[in-house]
Amino acid sequence: MRKIAIPTEGGILSTHFGHCKHFTLIEVKNDSIGNEIVVEAPPHEPGLLPKWLAERGVTEIISGGIGQKAINLFKSNNIIIHAGAPNKPAIELVRDLIDKRLMTGTNACDH
Repeated sequence: MRKIAIPTEGGILSTHFGHCKHFTLIEVKNDSIGNEIVVEAPPHEPGLLPKWLAERGVTEIISGGIGQKAINLFKSNNIIIHAGAPNKPAIELVRDLIDKRLMTGTNACDH
């Protein structure tokens, strides 16, 4: 099973990963979407989110912008990162990922 985390504001991808207010966590099994929950993000603290999300069983992240330090920490926790995603509803991003049509591009974060 895959568990995908998306930083969100009002169900839409948040543009800045480290300062989002919520994460939408979506489970995927055999390319079918399962449980979807929204959890409040902890207060911003450099380096905290990779460990916090790993403790919740997250296997992948879909993000707009994300800093290199966070990318490295996610990789050390064996979490796959899909950076540079467009601002769309979280569920649409996961459907795009499952269907292998998630458009990722330039990571909009410079730290």
